Amino acid sequence: MEPVFREALALSQKDEPFVIATVVGTKGSTPQKPGAKLLIRKDGSGVGTLGGGCVEGDIWFAAKEIMRQRGGPEYKDYYLNEDIAAHDGLVCGGTMYFFIDPVWEPKDFLPVAGQIVGAYEGNGSVALATLIKPGKAGGLLGARLFVEPDGGIQGTLGRPELDQLALETAERLAPYGKCESVLAADGTELFVEAYTTPATIVLMGGGHISKSVAPLAQALGFRLFVVDDRREFSNKERFPEAEEVAVADYASALSHFPINKNTAIIIATRGHNFDDIALESAARSPAGYVGLVGSQRKVILIYEELLKRGVSLERIRDIHSPIGLDIRARTPAEIAISIMAEVIQHRLGGAGGPMKLPERQLMRIFRKVQAELAQGIVAATPSLEDVQPLRG
Repeated sequence: MEPVFREALALSQKDEPFVIATVVGTKGSTPQKPGAKLLIRKDGSGVGTLGGGCVEGDIWFAAKEIMRQRGGPEYKDYYLNEDIAAHDGLVCGGTMYFFIDPVWEPKDFLPVAGQIVGAYEGNGSVALATLIKPGKAGGLLGARLFVEPDGGIQGTLGRPELDQLALETAERLAPYGKCESVLAADGTELFVEAYTTPATIVLMGGGHISKSVAPLAQALGFRLFVVDDRREFSNKERFPEAEEVAVADYASALSHFPINKNTAIIIATRGHNFDDIALESAARSPAGYVGLVGSQRKVILIYEELLKRGVSLERIRDIHSPIGLDIRARTPAEIAISIMAEVIQHRLGGAGGPMKLPERQLMRIFRKVQAELAQGIVAATPSLEDVQPLRG
């Protein structure tokens, strides 16, 4: 949501009020997930998206009403029933929860917006916690606590235990730039958002697989860095998608780039000896994801070497190797898709399995239709083969 906060920063600098609507929770199938944002200016125009269609239109209207009436923050739930889904051409049946938060004192929000934009630019991780639903002990809807890059705090959520819960959650989310709703003991609900540098990929090795990974990484919004010890395999002509390329030995190569928990290192060098050195270097870095292209036999041999060199079992256990999800990939392009699918799974926490409708659901549909046909509740509809095209 970087564009939203860049606009929030610009408006705050001009002391112009605005409203930010945020998806703070979802259930079932929805067009957007928690963290999605829409900023509405005082003239009714906006930046960002909540998923489009009636959902976005209704929340947009609510936000404009808050702006018109100079109202306070609101928590809203929105059930995507069949009528709404049909109207928007969606196949959703979930519930979305929104927090609509007006900023009436833009100068007070200026430091927050500035530091969030700074986090996107690499100036350290920050977090913003908002009280979105008071519990039994009460609380101020919209109260904010902001955690600065050095751990300093701006604001309060109203009670020490809420501030502590927010700080603990922020510390857990900050390295990955994720968001999460958390409940306090009395039922107070907080929405904690962490912001950090954009997700980054470092390609160690500039061969065919890395060449196929690069455009995918760019399309998915990753910052991209490339290193190889051969200039002809690490240059801007070969990798125009890369923010930076380096020609260096694999033992010291990572010192050229910013590496943190939000970094994925993908190792695909030209041979076992180079993979060995590159993987040890990556394993000793703070990267949140480390993956190595190779057969199980090669992986076993390299792991044995790393253990002998003092790399901990815990760190080796975190390494993704052989890299990628099992889609029977063979070509460099297929392998690249397998790798990027696993990187995304790692970042977002998915299970990595198919999303195909379960057999029990299919049979439930089948039995329902068969029963309705048998009872005459519905009539059989013609198949595509039986439908005659209109001729004008």
